[in-house]
Amino acid sequence: MEPKSTEAEIASYVGKLLRDNFGKGPSSVYVSIMEPYITIYFRDFLAPMERVLVDQKEDMRVEETRDLLMQGLLPEIKASLRVMGNLEIESFYHDWSLQNRTGMILGVMKNVENAEENGLSEYHGKERVHEEIVRVSKLAEKAPEGVDSCMLNERTLVVLRDGILVRIEKELIRSGFEEELKLTKRRLEKGLLHDNQFESILSTKVQDIFVDWDFNLDKSYITIIIKPN
Repeated sequence: MEPKSTEAEIASYVGKLLRDNFGKGPSSVYVSIMEPYITIYFRDFLAPMERVLVDQKEDMRVEETRDLLMQGLLPEIKASLRVMGNLEIESFYHDWSLQNRTGMILGVMKNVENAEENGLSEYHGKERVHEEIVRVSKLAEKAPEGVDSCMLNERTLVVLRDGILVRIEKELIRSGFEEELKLTKRRLEKGLLHDNQFESILSTKVQDIFVDWDFNLDKSYITIIIKPN
């Protein structure tokens, strides 16, 4: 199957899956496949009951419920991507922007080392982006032990951070407070990421920022959606 046909099929599938499980699906789903990543970006995704909670400043309650539902859906998505696109996904990361009514699912394929082979490593402003990521990370917890990034397409920047957890966070995870930590870090880090220099560095408008973590591997992915020039 042609890549664009695969992307369209996956977009249709994910839209229906979200609609069936959340009661309302997104108005549009954009899928981009470029090894070693697949991004699934959706817009206008907020159910009526969620809208009520958001209006009452109960964002974290909505996010917690969505995260719980996604735990059950991601294995199904993983199996479907294998069938539809012959894609072997090693791990998923997901996040929401309730105010923008958008969401992101990032899949990392097993052959992650292929990023350089596909010419994804270099883009204008990469070094300055990394410096800004380190600065923001230090404000939130500590400087990451490693940072890498790639411009997946003209509107999607993917950033990987390794070694970002501090000792108190690791202890909270061991004590069973993983979801509470994720919800708190999500609010803190996204607030810092939105108050940044990315628009100046990339010479374009930042439309969305998503962040998620794999606490077991001590790594995090940040996905930045920008306005194409």
